[in-house]
Amino acid sequence: MYKTRLLAWATALLALGSSAALSAPADMERGKELAQACVACHGAEGAGMATGGFPRLNILTSGHMVKQLQDVKSGTRESAVMMPFVAGMDEQQMRDVSAWFAAQTAAPPAPPEADAELMALGEKLASRGDWDRYIPACHSCHGPKNQGVGDAFPALAGQHAGYIESQLNAWRNGSRDNDPLQLMLAVAERMNDTDVRAVAAWLAAQPADGDDKP
Repeated sequence: MYKTRLLAWATALLALGSSAALSAPADMERGKELAQACVACHGAEGAGMATGGFPRLNILTSGHMVKQLQDVKSGTRESAVMMPFVAGMDEQQMRDVSAWFAAQTAAPPAPPEADAELMALGEKLASRGDWDRYIPACHSCHGPKNQGVGDAFPALAGQHAGYIESQLNAWRNGSRDNDPLQLMLAVAERMNDTDVRAVAAWLAAQPADGDDKP
């Protein structure tokens, strides 16, 4: 029953991501200019900052980033740090800067340090899930090798562990709920602190799309 419902949710979210296709072409040069305001936290190439909890942007799709900017501006997603930056942005500016970061290539970060037991748990949860607790594998929505599927399911592989952990905890405590069908809320609320640390550490140590290519 739960697997059937999960599949229905995933299908609906994929349709949502497809219907949210960007309606106007992005201006990459304008995006590069706008990105200067983002460099302090996300880096010139979108590499993010592990210590500050700022996510890698260059592994995300443009459409996914636009959706998050829209949600922050509307208040659907809480972010005291991002709100001052997006408050004055229009839709075109969001498309421009998102397209710029999505097109960048940044050096992959060093994998986080974690003991073997924690990493083994993280691999289990990300790759196979824990159906005794109704926790599906991450890749069942986020795609092969957790490198993302469309705009609805962002890449997790290679993302900073601190950011993954902070977002899972945000879903667990209800401070983030901008996934339309509350799929992440349903998953995260079944995870404990150790689960969150483990899956975040393991996903962060995996190569993002392009990280393992010459």
